Amino acid sequence: MSNLSYQLNFEKLCMMVELGELVGAPVALTGGLLHKMFAIQTTQGKYAIKALNPQIMCRPTAMHNFIHSENIAAAAAKNVSAHPAKRFNNTAVQQVDHQYFLVFDWVEGRSLKPNEITTVHCEIMGDLLADIHRTDFTDLANTKDELLVEAQPTDWNSYLQQGLANHSEWASSMQETIEQLYDWNRKAIHAGLLLGSNTVISHRDLDSKNVMWNQNNPILIDWEAAGSINPMQDLLETAIYWSEDETGSLDKMRLSAFLSGYKKKQGPVQADWKTVVENGFMGKLGWLEYSLKRSLRIECTDENEQQVGTEQVIATIDSIKRYASMVTELEQWLNDECR
Repeated sequence: MSNLSYQLNFEKLCMMVELGELVGAPVALTGGLLHKMFAIQTTQGKYAIKALNPQIMCRPTAMHNFIHSENIAAAAAKNVSAHPAKRFNNTAVQQVDHQYFLVFDWVEGRSLKPNEITTVHCEIMGDLLADIHRTDFTDLANTKDELLVEAQPTDWNSYLQQGLANHSEWASSMQETIEQLYDWNRKAIHAGLLLGSNTVISHRDLDSKNVMWNQNNPILIDWEAAGSINPMQDLLETAIYWSEDETGSLDKMRLSAFLSGYKKKQGPVQADWKTVVENGFMGKLGWLEYSLKRSLRIECTDENEQQVGTEQVIATIDSIKRYASMVTELEQWLNDECR
């Protein structure tokens, strides 16, 4: 969709939900890997608009998932500094013609780059994650439905063969790791079955890009992945998000600070860390498969999105290999830290 088409849609959207008249052109925002974000100014104020990816909205479960995740964000906002979408006519998802949108009040602040994150930020985020885990979500229905479906192994070789036929940039790298992908996938599925009986509701994608800081005050945005998750899996994955430096290496002081912030609220943590660490492959492998679909134009809207997919395949394979190289050390460190 062109910028002119978006502007016309925004004009209709503003009229439909009574946001005021559009002032000036929408400004495209950077950072989103799935959807397009824009800033708009109206006669009533400034807003952030998320234009939802049409390919994702074609999925049978997409609308339910967005409605459900926004319900989670709204419930979380009673206990933490969550930033849910605005509701009009009792719904967060707005439709203009064939395009879906989420509308947010504008937030002053910015996300942190890996080299800007300190142990203070990590401790604050550990404390915040504990608050999310302690939030009462009992009024939400069907929060565990998604975990009742057992994850299935991915046919990595099918994607590889298509990549080789298309001379994709990532094909040789994937070919080198194809057997390991199957092994990591198998371990992650087994670990997920062991962890699936103990769950909480959480954000599930609380990395630095999804937290806006106004001085030392964090605001949690982008709740679209919110749902059920094992609390120790969520703890480890979020702690790693906030502990990786710009090269992808773990800063153990930051990791320790995150755990400290969490434990101050939740008390001692205990887990079968080997299982938790092995389950950590699942999210990365899921993102790799989606990126492969975009790169191969299986699930893709335009050339720009295809290029994002290609870049993400390359980056994600590297990320998974890095994670695999640290799992033994990470498991030992967690056992020592959580005694």
